[in-house]
Amino acid sequence: MKITSTKLKDCYIIEPQIFGDERGYFFESFHLKKFTEATGLAVNFVQDNQSSSTYGVIRGLHYQKGVHAQAKLVRVLSGKVIDVAVDLRPDSETYGQFEAVELSAENRRQLFVPRGFAHGFSVLTQSAEFAYKCDNYYNKESEGGIKYNDPELNIDWQIPAGKEIISEKDQLLPLLSDLKKK
Repeated sequence: MKITSTKLKDCYIIEPQIFGDERGYFFESFHLKKFTEATGLAVNFVQDNQSSSTYGVIRGLHYQKGVHAQAKLVRVLSGKVIDVAVDLRPDSETYGQFEAVELSAENRRQLFVPRGFAHGFSVLTQSAEFAYKCDNYYNKESEGGIKYNDPELNIDWQIPAGKEIISEKDQLLPLLSDLKKK
């Protein structure tokens, strides 16, 4: 398992070692001991989630606040996405910066998104199956988010203008600058 730091502290790209032959393949998608040794982070995943989306869907940017904050380990089971993590930790030197990574069934990359980050993704193929582990349980009252097209972030979701599919809820999310005022 190859674990690579991103420009954002505590945010990592994980690439498994693939063992394949004429029968197919096998890989270890997560190994707690190896992850902890490589990152120095202690995580305890308690919830697994999976979603399916079609081309043009942009989900996010979402996060959980306070004691319900979640770290996530995200990956794509089929299709291809641009996955985005935004650092929202007030004391972080990379506050307001983001990392965008292509995750696909083909490259089998994963992204570890630490607590205190917003997260989202856009679907670049006809459809995509997306799976993620969380280290804390979802709590509706602790939901937060940032608008996907925030001009301050200027994220390239790689979806042409007019082809985006955004939920009504996500269209109403505040801008990053609105969070800074709080």
